[in-house]
Parts: sequence; structure tokens; C-alpha cells
Amino acid sequence: MPEREVTEAPLHRDIRILGNILGEIIVEQCGKAVFDHVENLRSLSKAFRQAPSDDLKQAFQDYVNAVSVDDRLFVIRSFALYFELINLAEQHHRIRRKREYERAERPVLQRGSIESAMAAFQARGIDAEHLKNIVEGLGVELVLTAHPTEATRRSILDKHQRIAVLLERLDDPLLSTRAARTIEREIRAEIVSIWQTSPIRDKRITVLGEVRNGLYFLDSILFDILPEVHLHLEEELTKAYPNQDWQVPSFLRFGSWMGGDRDGNPNVTADITWQTLLIHFELALSKYAQRLETMSLDLSQSSTLVPVSDELIASLQLQTASEIPSEPYRAKIDHMMARLASSRVGLETARKGSLLGSTAASNPSQSGGTDHVPDSGQKPGQDRSGYIRPYTGAKELLADLYLIDRSLRENHGAEVADAKVRPLIQQVELFGFHMATLDIRQHSGVHESSVAELLKAAQIRSDYMEMQEDERIALLTDLIVDPRPVWSRFYQLSPTTMEALKVFDIIKLGKDQLGEDCIQTYLISMTQGVSDLLEVLFLAKEAGLVQVENGEIVESRLNVVPLFETIDDLRRAPSMVEELLTNPTFKSQVRAHGQSQEIMLGYSDSNKDGGVLTANWELYKAQKAMLQSAKEHGVRLKFFHGRGGALGRGGGPVERSILAQPPEALLGKVKITEQGEVIAQRYSHPGLAERSLESAVAAVLTGSLNVQTPSMQRTETMWSSIVERLSETSYQCYHNFIYGTEDFLPYFQQATPINEIGALNIGSRPAKRKNSARIEDLRAIPWVFSWTQTRHLLPAWFGFGTAVEEYMAGLGDDPTATFGAEKNLLTERNKRMRTLRDMNKKWPFFRALVDNLQMALAKTDLTIASAYVELVEDETLARRVFAGIEAEFERTRHWVLEITEQAELLDNSPVIKESIRLRNPYVDPLSYFQVALLKELRTLSTDDPRYAETLQAVLWTIKGIASGLRNTG
Repeated sequence: MPEREVTEAPLHRDIRILGNILGEIIVEQCGKAVFDHVENLRSLSKAFRQAPSDDLKQAFQDYVNAVSVDDRLFVIRSFALYFELINLAEQHHRIRRKREYERAERPVLQRGSIESAMAAFQARGIDAEHLKNIVEGLGVELVLTAHPTEATRRSILDKHQRIAVLLERLDDPLLSTRAARTIEREIRAEIVSIWQTSPIRDKRITVLGEVRNGLYFLDSILFDILPEVHLHLEEELTKAYPNQDWQVPSFLRFGSWMGGDRDGNPNVTADITWQTLLIHFELALSKYAQRLETMSLDLSQSSTLVPVSDELIASLQLQTASEIPSEPYRAKIDHMMARLASSRVGLETARKGSLLGSTAASNPSQSGGTDHVPDSGQKPGQDRSGYIRPYTGAKELLADLYLIDRSLRENHGAEVADAKVRPLIQQVELFGFHMATLDIRQHSGVHESSVAELLKAAQIRSDYMEMQEDERIALLTDLIVDPRPVWSRFYQLSPTTMEALKVFDIIKLGKDQLGEDCIQTYLISMTQGVSDLLEVLFLAKEAGLVQVENGEIVESRLNVVPLFETIDDLRRAPSMVEELLTNPTFKSQVRAHGQSQEIMLGYSDSNKDGGVLTANWELYKAQKAMLQSAKEHGVRLKFFHGRGGALGRGGGPVERSILAQPPEALLGKVKITEQGEVIAQRYSHPGLAERSLESAVAAVLTGSLNVQTPSMQRTETMWSSIVERLSETSYQCYHNFIYGTEDFLPYFQQATPINEIGALNIGSRPAKRKNSARIEDLRAIPWVFSWTQTRHLLPAWFGFGTAVEEYMAGLGDDPTATFGAEKNLLTERNKRMRTLRDMNKKWPFFRALVDNLQMALAKTDLTIASAYVELVEDETLARRVFAGIEAEFERTRHWVLEITEQAELLDNSPVIKESIRLRNPYVDPLSYFQVALLKELRTLSTDDPRYAETLQAVLWTIKGIASGLRNTG
């Protein structure tokens, strides 16, 4: 049997078991008629895939239309649930393959693993000292975000996780037949439960619901996995470089936007942000209390058998007036648990207070982060009267843990310290008392209007909105470094401005009471000028987050970060950063943060604005130019990559994305968003999470060590001129088609389910920034989601084919040059194709671009998309727009195949190619159902009794297609 068949056999077994169980459940729950519909549609779909014809397509559509109203919802649910189960089987197989790699007699290096990275470093002659410098400065931040396309309900995720555990148990080679049957019965029970659970929420999820959903992964998976990843890296470094003493710092961090991202989401208020911080705080303390309870059971050492350190004895003497207990570690841990409990009591006090002006908010002593009794001179953790003082922060808890750790090591207990104490130390270092650092994001226009109103109330300027940019900069620069406050509680300000000011008060309150790391970054969306940053800095100063002395900022507790999103913004970004770094006030802000400045780059809006090629190229160029400017000012830049899960929003494998950055952009540090369905795909199982995190770490290390030689720099300069030309052509093609085609918007609205997506109740944010029908005002996420649903996937590839075709047309680098002889023209074309192929093989940026294009093209299916075209009322418009899409698809497909030297898409990725091939016959029926249902829905008035059930069926197809393609937005 071929090796690939052997390795895939367990996957096929799991799929067969899950498919058989689902078939039995369909018959049991709905009757054989529904099961027969599923099987007939699957057969039709396979036949159509093998030999497409108009007759088969019509037969397919006729069958879909003939399924009764009573049956169609169950048929749709059958296909959708099948994909959920297949996804689980494939995820489990990834974990299985990882273990097989690790167990092999002669270990095979898995691509993207830490082991493969170490082998590559040794092969390249990277010395230990150089690598150690990178490791010591390592920083990987992954930020979880909620978006309108995060489609899987928490109740279903729980069931998925239980099925994953059961599949793992089936792999046990010692499993008896009887035990296997028992496990299959348990799997069956879980699938029945999923079948009987609606995949769509009845009500739109709240912001706090999103907060808890995000924390689910931190609580159930990542809290325990992060220390394992650190330990694995340390082990592999020691194995590869045994003569070096490796102490890997706690470098992996998770952040969150849930409860902090208020851009375009009126549901995220200051009160919601405060409640979010408290939920984070409560979870962190709860996790530590659980771990301490376990540690208390483990550390049963008796002082009559083994001594403890003097500092531990001194600590215990402060806690009790009686003699030192015989089990000192347990006594110490019990007291630590009591301090955590006291902190949680303070938390409850804070929770009961109102937002601002309450006892909890106005008096830090009431809220569980700082002491809530007058200091009587007692040392931390002690009150002779029996009162247990809470921890004032994670550092105090760490101090107690390190005390125990040192005592164990000093008294022949190093193994116990490594196994029982060090993991918790690392967890506290990684998660603090905040669990995940909350980012705040707001639109620049909100700050602009708030500052204008505040300055008018203070009688400083009544015409701020009319002022020129240079005038605003001059005014704000002076106001920020003036220690006198501008705001007064006697001002009558609008609710919008008061809400904006409250956010800064909450940031300070959270930092004071819950720890400095609970919030670090304030992001400004649609940053278009230096004043956008200075406005936020001014409001932060008014809240006491910025301290000034002698005309400059001496302390700043908040990173003020621009977000560059559109193509124009990215092109302006380098000059704006240069202006920022020469502004005296902002220079002192950067100095207060250790000569470091964070910059966020938006992949979604730039792609929607300019197309995939131009967006990626402008992002790459902007980074290089900003890095050069920062270097001249002695400033380190850290880029925050706002990538989406879908290929049309910067998605794709995270390691490939990291390596595609300019080498000088990494230097051991990266910050990336993890959005939508990607969170569940990467972090829903310990094995998946470990693999995903290790791939990211290996990529950051590899990218940070990829120093370009002068020869490579010269080659990239030449290649850059080619991509610049490709980008210009691609931008014109994309922009003219999307924004210049007459009546393109009606095509998009009618040929996709964009209007129906808003009813999914899968996010707390509205789908549009404004109540507008313009494409410019539509969020990038539902824009991509809609094109993905209809199998166009247009944002992920459109424009590339035209760009390459124009480049290959025969014009030389000199626009005035001509090629009169056909031979010369052919030679030039061959030369250019060789260059493009070299770029694909040797330049990580271009290779990542082409790989993502190839994946998007492979998932695109214009035969299916053509069925959606029939929904467009104007047939002439529909034919005209779709003809343009078809032509560009064929051009792009042709040139991608030429560049990658393949006969068919994904020939170089056979596993992915096979997965898509096997999924298509199950996705296609859902697509045809969706077309029929959209046609029906759009003929019904909203008060028609049939409208609600038809809409429900549409939403179930949306969910099923998302699962089948493994992409939402």
C-alpha cells in the first residue's frame, strides 16, 4: 500500500465512523426520505463534478427545488453537520500526524516545527550567542478578536471538543472491541445533541457573550498549553546547542479586542469595558486558586524530614503567631489561597459599584487590586488580627511562588519545583491578573469631535473642527505638555463626548486596580494625520495616564497606536511616522516607552480598497519605509498585523504570513490578530493549539535570523520594481471593476447573501460602519464573507491575472523600447517568466502571495457562482459583470499555474487538493439550496408567515457553506 494511503487510513476510518453515525441519526431523527434526499443529492453532485453539463446542472437544481419545505431544513442540516464532523476528523488527524512524527524511530522533522527550525539554524551555521540574543528579546502576541462572521456557537464548541477527545481514545491500539463500541455510542450521543441544537443563535450575541466566548479558549486550552510551548522551545534549544545555558523568557502573550473594540460598535461602552476587565480578572484568579489547591495536595513535604529555606520560615512567622507548622509548604500555599480569595472579595465589591463616581470606582481600596484597609505597618500578606490582605497584583503572587521554588531547590527538591511550581510561575508571568491584555480601539472621528467639544467648553478654541492640520498639531502639542487640566466636571458635554472621556477613566481605573498590563494599547482606526494620535494623547493626559514635567512627557501608561487601513493611508504612513517622530511631544511619548512605537496595519480594508496584490505590496513597502525612518530616529517599531481568517483579508497559515514580512520588521517580535473561525480552528484542542503556537514561534525565530546579504538586497530591489509595476496594473484593474463598473453594487447585493448575513446573529457589531448602501461603507468582513459564500472569492485573487499578462505582453523595462523581431519578444517573455518563477522560489513575500492566490483560486467555483448570477434582476448587467469575473479568473489561474510550474492548481499541495475535491460534492447541494431559498425569500414580505422559516433555511445554508469551505470572513 502506498505510504500516503497508510498515513491517511486512520483519517478515512474516522470519517467513515462519523459519516455512518450521522446517516443513522438522520434516519432516526427525520426518516428515510430525508436520508434518501441527502444520498441522491450527493450522487448528483458527484456526477456533475465528474462530467459537468447543462443537463446535469438543471437536474441538480430541479431536485433541490422539488424537496419539500418540511424536508429541506433537515437536508441542509445534514450536509452542514457532515462538514462539522469532517473538520473534527481532519483536525484530529493533524494532531495524530504530529505525534507520529515525534514517535518515529528516526524522527522526521515536521515542516514548521521548532525542531525543523533548529535543524535549519545549525545547517546555516547560526551560532548560539546570536540565537540567544534573539530568544531573549522574543515576543509573540496573538490577539483574539470577535467579528460578524465568527459562526460557531459556544454550546456546539463544547460538543466538538468532547467528540475530539473520543476520537483520540479510538486511537488506543490496546482498545478492545467492546470499548470501541462504547466510545462510538458516546460519539453518537454527542452528534445527536448537536443535531438537536440550532446552529444559529436566536438572538444576536452580546459583547459580554463574545468576551466569554474568547476566554473559553484561554480557560480550557491555552492556559495549560503556553507553558508547554515554552518548555518545548527550551528543550530543543538545549538539544541543538548543549553548551549554552538556555533560560527562555515568558514571551508568548494573548490579547483580546472583545469588550475593547468600539469602532463602529455602539454596544461597546465604557461600562462594558469595565465589566470585561473584571471578567478577565475573575478568571485569572479562579485559575490560580485551582492550581494552588492542586499544589497544596502535592507539596506535602514535612519539616521533620526535609528542611525549608530561612526566607520561607520568616514568611510563615509573619502569617501566624503560633509555631511553624510541620507541613510548611502547605501552610504557605493555604495563606496564598486566602489572599487570592480576599482579592476576589474585593472584585465583587468593584462589580457591585456603578461605573464612575461609585465607591468602587472612586476609591481603589474597594476593588480587589490594592489594599482596602489603612496600612498599619504590616508586611504584605499579614495582619495579626486575622485579616488577610489581598494581592495587589501578579508580582506579589509571583514573589510567593518564587519563594517556594527557591526553598525546594535549596533542599533537594529541584524536580518537584520543576514539575509542580515552575508551570504555575510561568502561567502567572504570562497571564498576570488580566488573563489577556485588552486593546482599546476607536475611530479617529470620535476623538476629533470630543476634543473639539472639550476645547470649546474650556473656551480655548471654538473652531477646532475648522482648523488646519498644522494648526491642530501645534495646539495639541502645547496642551499635552501643559500640566494644567483642561477638563472640568462643571462642563456640560454631550453624552457622546462624556462616553469617550469615560473610556480613558476606565483605562486608568483598570490599571490602578487590576494591574498595569490589563490594558496597554489604544488603537486609532482610520488614522490619517498626526493630530489623530495627539488627540488621544491629550485625552489620556486629561485622565491622568500621562505625566508631564518641564514641557515633555516623563511617564506614559498607554501606547497610542495608529492603524493604517486603506491604500492611501498606507502610502501616507511613512511620511506620517516621520512627522510623528519629529514632533517634540510625541518624541517624548516614544521615549517614555523605551524608544519603541507600535504600528498597526490593516489587511482587510486595504484588500477591499485596492485588491489582493496591491494591498500586500503597499503593506510590505510601508513597513520597509517606516522602519528606515524609525532607524534614523533611533526608534524600534513593532508592527501589529490586523489579518483576517479569510484569504481576502490577509488570511492563510500564520507561519507563512510571518515569513512574508520584511526581515528587518521582525527582530524577534510580532503581534497578529486571530479572527473569526480561525480561533476555533487553531485553538479548540490542546494538540492543535500547541502545533499552531510552535509554528508561529519557529517562524518568528526563522524570520528574525533571515539577514539579507548585499547581493540579496540588490536582487530584491530588482524584484521590487517588477512587483511595483504589477501592483499598479492590478490596482487599476481591480478598482475600475469594483468601483468603476456601472451598477456593480446591485450585482453584489443581488448575487450574494450580503443582506441576509446581517440576520445571522453571529457578532455584536453591525455589518456596516454607516447606514449606507455604498461599497466603501461596508465592512471588509461581510464583503469577503459574501463573495466566499457564492464561491466567487473575488477579493482574494482579482487583478493579479491582468497584471501579469500586461507584464508579459512584451514591453521592455524601458517604455520606449520595442521588440520588432518575434524571436526577441519570445526571449524577453521567457526571461520574465524565469524571473517570476525565481521570485516565487526565493522571495518569501512573493511566494506567500502566490500560495494564497492558488488556494483562493482552488476554492473558487464559477460554475456554482453562475447559479447565483441568476438572482440578479437585470440579466444584461448580470452577464456583463460575470463575464468580467470569468475572464479575470481564467487569466489569474493561467498565470499562477505558469509561475508555479503546475498542470493543475495545488498539484504541489496534494493533501489540500484532495480535501477540497472531497468536500465539493457536499458543499454544492448547500449552494444550490441557498440560491433557491434566496430567490424565494426575496419574493416574500417580512410579515409573510413563510418568511421566517425561509430565512432560517438560508441562514443554515450560510453556516453549512462556511463549515464546508472552512472560511467565513
